[in-house]
Amino acid sequence: MNSAVCTLFEGQYHYGLAALVNSLFKSGYRGQIFAGYKGSIPEWAASAQENRSLPWQGALSLSVGEELKLNFVKIETEYHLTNYKPFFMTEILQDVNANFDAVVYFDPDITTKCDWRFFETWISNGIALVQDIHNNMAPTHPLRMEWKKIIKKAGRKTTHDLYSYFNGGFCGVSKQNAEFLRVWIDVIGAGVKYFDFTPNNWDNRFDRGYIFYKHDQDTLNIAAMCCDSPISEMGPDGMDFVHGGFTMSHAVGSPKPWKNNFTLSAITGRPPSIADKAYWQSVSGPIKPYHSTQVRVRKMSILVASFISRFYRRS
Repeated sequence: MNSAVCTLFEGQYHYGLAALVNSLFKSGYRGQIFAGYKGSIPEWAASAQENRSLPWQGALSLSVGEELKLNFVKIETEYHLTNYKPFFMTEILQDVNANFDAVVYFDPDITTKCDWRFFETWISNGIALVQDIHNNMAPTHPLRMEWKKIIKKAGRKTTHDLYSYFNGGFCGVSKQNAEFLRVWIDVIGAGVKYFDFTPNNWDNRFDRGYIFYKHDQDTLNIAAMCCDSPISEMGPDGMDFVHGGFTMSHAVGSPKPWKNNFTLSAITGRPPSIADKAYWQSVSGPIKPYHSTQVRVRKMSILVASFISRFYRRS
């Protein structure tokens, strides 16, 4: 399968991008990674060259390693990048001059763990999704009942009576199931037109009772309810939200691994997470966002913090 990988980032999330790319390389992925961004590219990518073969003006490409290319695409949109995911994925499948069989989106705070071939097998079975930490939401859940009104406004019908609530940090779509991306875009459009969805925001002042409390994630879940494509889902272990996972680690919440003072966090009862450890294992590779001394120091601080956490942690 000729798969494209993509992500969206801005600001300090370039540190996460570096670890994601290194982890993909280690997992055996070879091909093209498309990194949409706002602002500027990171210093570690200063040698990237203009690539006029790509359909975006000013696109830059960086040769990462053996048969792996990282493309930087400046995103011009009023949308918050987290709400731009289905648009970017669609552009890659439709507009890039390559015969991609699939497009796979990862948030830039994810690192991969398993052989890349597993992801391609996964995507061949349906829309690849991972259950969120809080993953239970019955078909008759009051939010789903409200989401069905959005589906109707989008001109769609409910096709999947789902019990799972999916995390928005990862989505794998084959070209055969590209209609899922069109559905996702239609849901966002209906939300903007009829339900006060604000695509330029990521967070909002409302609580979970609001139908778009988690903007991109809620619209993703609504699209999963009304797409024609089959769904292939993994549990929370798929992102290391619980122990036993083998596919990827997702550093949700704050602080991110590149900002975390692990020793101080351990003293306050917060041990290093699986994703924290996976991140610092992935910063060494073809892309080097840190000096090797910095990496050694941070890895040592994780060991110290893990030791402290054996004796003291929040109840």
